[in-house]
Amino acid sequence: MSDQPEIHSDQLLGFTLPARHARGRTVRLDHVLDQILSAHDYPAPITHLLAEALVICALMGGLLKDSDSQMTMQAQTENGPVRLLVCDYRGGEMRGYAEFDAARLAELGANPSLFALFGKGYLAITFDPANGQHYQGIVPLEGVSLAETCERYFIQSEQIPSLLRVAIRMEGKRCRAGGLLLQHFPESEEGRERLHAQADNPDWEHAAVLGGTVSHEELLDGSLSMEAIIWRLFHEEHEIRVWPGDRLTRGCRCTIEHYQSIIERFPEEDRVDMRNDDGDIVVDCAFCSKQFALTL
Repeated sequence: MSDQPEIHSDQLLGFTLPARHARGRTVRLDHVLDQILSAHDYPAPITHLLAEALVICALMGGLLKDSDSQMTMQAQTENGPVRLLVCDYRGGEMRGYAEFDAARLAELGANPSLFALFGKGYLAITFDPANGQHYQGIVPLEGVSLAETCERYFIQSEQIPSLLRVAIRMEGKRCRAGGLLLQHFPESEEGRERLHAQADNPDWEHAAVLGGTVSHEELLDGSLSMEAIIWRLFHEEHEIRVWPGDRLTRGCRCTIEHYQSIIERFPEEDRVDMRNDDGDIVVDCAFCSKQFALTL
């Protein structure tokens, strides 16, 4: 056992089940979720949706090997009340936001389905490794949740059988969220030649059945450590390896210097049209709702 303190929230925990050729991540979002959501006064359905997206973003982003690599998840539609949902992950830094039609959203009631929110939409997952080739996979927004859509992404785009569980609890204006990602990844996480990954592999079936018993209460119970959850699920396994993953923070990267470098690429005549009556170019950050006045 490690001498490090157990993880309860706002940090990933990685684990493997060597005998089952399975790997996973688990997470519980607490203060970092409050910080990201507090930038906008989202209605409850959007808060719930974005919280689910951020849990998935942390679990998937935590698979990246390099702290300078980035994973972006974007859900988009042309005909649904939620026009855009986007979040990204880089080295433990997360951010996310949603664009939606408030009037149409209000017509849906308290617990709209994924289809009601997006209609016919798609989910794009993009990996930008610090050293490697940019990769993007796109799947239809189908199923009852974003988690189900992402399970389909892993099967279709990466041929990796995966189990993804997400729990959300609304507590007035606050929101708590947790999740578990379990994958059949035979032989190695380092890219060696794999055993054949298939959904009916007996090792995977066994691991997935155990992982699927995780409850919403366990994922959300702040007194229960991430290590305790993994032990509850897999304590009968011959070996469980666990290690602390990235600590999670709100990571909006908006700065005057960043926006200035972007605006400077526009021709002067375009910048003239961007200026307000005071001669400034005002840029809004959709992620954190800050405004930046640029005097170029």
